[in-house]
Amino acid sequence: MRATKIVTLTALLATLACATKAQERDDRATILNFKGIQFHSKDSLFYTNFRFRMQNRAGFTEKLDGEKNGEWDARVRRLRMRVDGYIYTPKISYSLQLAFTRSDQDFDETGIPNIVRDAVVFYNFTDDFYISFGQNKLPGNRQRVNSSGQLQFADRSLVNTRFTLDRDFGMSANLSKKIGEVPINAKVAISTGEGRAASGTDGGLSYTGRVEFLPFGNFENGGDYSEGDIEREETPKLSIGGGYSFNDRTTRIGGQTGKYVENPFTLKTSFIDAIFKYQGFAYQAEYMRRDVDNPMNIDLQGNTAYAYKGFGVNQQMSYLMNHGYEVVSRYTFVQPHKDIRAYEKQTEIIEAGINKYMKAHRLKFNLSGNYTFKDGQFDNADQKNSWGFLFQVELGI
Repeated sequence: MRATKIVTLTALLATLACATKAQERDDRATILNFKGIQFHSKDSLFYTNFRFRMQNRAGFTEKLDGEKNGEWDARVRRLRMRVDGYIYTPKISYSLQLAFTRSDQDFDETGIPNIVRDAVVFYNFTDDFYISFGQNKLPGNRQRVNSSGQLQFADRSLVNTRFTLDRDFGMSANLSKKIGEVPINAKVAISTGEGRAASGTDGGLSYTGRVEFLPFGNFENGGDYSEGDIEREETPKLSIGGGYSFNDRTTRIGGQTGKYVENPFTLKTSFIDAIFKYQGFAYQAEYMRRDVDNPMNIDLQGNTAYAYKGFGVNQQMSYLMNHGYEVVSRYTFVQPHKDIRAYEKQTEIIEAGINKYMKAHRLKFNLSGNYTFKDGQFDNADQKNSWGFLFQVELGI
């Protein structure tokens, strides 16, 4: 009987490997094909996968206002511990992720050291359908669902900063199917709408949905959720995704992120994105838009606050050369709505960099430069533009 149970579990693990093979994902447990610190119980009914990673950086930013007051940014940007595993059966898996740096805990926005990033339980009904319960990333824009350890630049784009859904507490359902030879992924979530800092909930909830189409088949090793063509796809691969979030009566300026406000408002966020890879070349783009009837509000200290209403577009392009070197560029455009133009300017950012992958995204070096300009004034006519550079080392298991 015991031998039969072990054989059954082993077969289930092999089946699930097809679905969980590959790159790190923040929206599900990683319990297979990972050569880190692992523990199996003797009866095969318990498994733990331990990981950590850190990002050390040094950067400089100079505003072109004639005052020569450049700022240095040298710190540990992220230091995280992650534990994935299952209990009793691989169908019941879990993911825990903790953050240990101030900039990774949303402390400046909430005044609370939010150490817990993920605390979520998954149940796999079949190979292609699972649900989750707990705190985890919502099925929002692709760059946000990507782990920060799978990025080409040190940080996500300004479009993500302004409009992302981020993490929340709730339930989700995730389905992967094929129509003919075309893989399709569908994801829906119902959550509190207040993000990971919330100590309680209010009368409104957040409703989020996302759908993805992969017309040329699945990416190698789940590369549709990893930036850059590390796998050097032998045939063209494309993933197109999009979705919508309705956050009813949230009390934070960004829904799941940002400062708390006195008067709840409803945020409606739409997004569409795509990623293409072929033989070392990669291109990805995202469009995000946020609508709110009245974006103006007051924070808990009585100061003027507002939700960022408007839209943004981000585009990235890269090519992986020999010996793990990669050249990468990014263009970001963010346009605030007229309702908040008194506080926000149209912003464009041009970035270029070179990366060196020692062990894919597990051990890499990023060096990039950027130029930011406002209201289309590339020549700095309004003295609001800035330039900078950033060097970052990422190491993890």
